[in-house]
Amino acid sequence: MKIAVLGTGCTKCNKLFALTEQALSEAGVTAELEKIESIDQIVSYGVLMTPALVIDGEVKCAGKLPSATRIAEWLRAASQ
Repeated sequence: MKIAVLGTGCTKCNKLFALTEQALSEAGVTAELEKIESIDQIVSYGVLMTPALVIDGEVKCAGKLPSATRIAEWLRAASQ
């Protein structure tokens, strides 16, 4: 599984990265986690508001901070 946190390095973007790490631990899922800060790459996902979370190429949220529990739910669903 590949997970990308899209953001320009702002506080919320960094928080989403930390929440995603926490969610990975909660869900017991192994994944490749990366932070994407390039505006060109962010826009290539169709994202106009950051932070955003992408799981296996699918944008799960953009412009808001989901809870670690919600992220863990997405991760579990994607790992099946």
